[in-house]
Amino acid sequence: MKPSTLRLIFNLWPPFVASGIHVTRFSPDWRHVRVEMRMRPWNRNYVGTHFGGNLFAMTDPFWMIPIKECLGNDYLVWDKAAEIEFVKPGKGTVHAEFNVEDGALDEIRAATAGGEKYLKWFPVDVIDAQGDVVARVRKQVYVRLKERIRTAAT
Repeated sequence: MKPSTLRLIFNLWPPFVASGIHVTRFSPDWRHVRVEMRMRPWNRNYVGTHFGGNLFAMTDPFWMIPIKECLGNDYLVWDKAAEIEFVKPGKGTVHAEFNVEDGALDEIRAATAGGEKYLKWFPVDVIDAQGDVVARVRKQVYVRLKERIRTAAT
């Protein structure tokens, strides 16, 4: 699947639509993703700010998918764990940007070359229109070389 197709699917996916979540960029090489969430009457919490769950949802798959696509089909890639710290109330449009760096991919390939699993934390901040951090999110990604690849190498 092409990144542009996946972007369209995410932007039509009912949970994202209902939450006001919109993928504004998915680079052709899978290395950059930008996600925004607009404030809507139906996605405000009791005190008029973004729901914390929506702030988390807007970051949910956007480390795992680009890393999987950058590494290729020889790897199993899963989300393993997550943490979120709410820094200030989120109002208006907020965004998060994900950038997969060569160094992280090289580190993962080296750590999994012998068939070992590897767990790596990736941070992302959710930022408001004023440039302030609304939430800090960390996602732990599980990576392992697929069995058939390990068997062929030995």
